[in-house]
Amino acid sequence: MTGAPHIPVLLDEVIEALDPQPGDVIIDATFGAGGYTRALLERGATVHAFDRDPDAIASGRTWRETGENPPRLILHPHRFSEMLDVMTSAGLARVDGVVMDIGVSSMQLDQAERGFAFSSDGPLDMRMSQDGESAADFLNSADESTIADVIYQYGEERQSRRVARAIVAARPLETTGELARVVRKALGHKPHDKKDPATRTFQAIRIHVNGELDELSQGLSAAEHLLCEGGRLAVVSFHSLEDRIVKRYLREASSTPSASRHVPMVTQDDPVFSKVSKAIKPGKAELERNPRARSSVLRHATRTATPAREAA
Repeated sequence: MTGAPHIPVLLDEVIEALDPQPGDVIIDATFGAGGYTRALLERGATVHAFDRDPDAIASGRTWRETGENPPRLILHPHRFSEMLDVMTSAGLARVDGVVMDIGVSSMQLDQAERGFAFSSDGPLDMRMSQDGESAADFLNSADESTIADVIYQYGEERQSRRVARAIVAARPLETTGELARVVRKALGHKPHDKKDPATRTFQAIRIHVNGELDELSQGLSAAEHLLCEGGRLAVVSFHSLEDRIVKRYLREASSTPSASRHVPMVTQDDPVFSKVSKAIKPGKAELERNPRARSSVLRHATRTATPAREAA
């Protein structure tokens, strides 16, 4: 197999959390450039890889494994929120592990024509699936208050109304460079600023266009239904909104009912996850070789025998 065009984040920690054994069936919910998948295949696991980006799936189809027919890589050009239906249709009701690497991939960031980053000018796109409403479609048609709400909620930008007002005044916007310049001007960007103020707005618009937070919540629920007893879930996130969802989900999924003679007895399911890890962050050595890992956080847990919740 050819080398990956990016460095998978927290790879050693993810593989340790999943503990793949020969014959295990593991879902790589966010295939991307296949960094986790390669390591899982090397351990002898069968990998069902999901990605809504047709470029990622096309790249995966060029892979060749030696000495096996059929190969242990099965590609699914679907959103990972759909993995329960897809795996059920494939006749697989249970899997041994699920890994998710949430957010935009390095492969997408590094392609200017995809419009995810402002480091190089490109069309204002940001669509992971390469279909549906683009970032330009949204910004050039939505009303000011809607744009402000998106930037505030998903980018945690305190001056979202000022940014939204500037965006509407500058319409139509067609490129990432145009949007970045509008945001910087609205927020008073200074060359020596440590973080580009456009970062939060780009993050917010990308999350909105791709429905990323809903996708994450649905994907966690799907994983809960698919994982067998003892199956492992590993989730890598890159900013506080994502990590907050994962942390809250695992806390609720691993909680036990508290017994008190002062509180009426309420029927409550046993925990569906156990052995929930604390937040795991990259070490100094990884940060030196891969600066993009600096905001990454891994959380993992083990599935119990408790049946999956109806609305996980």
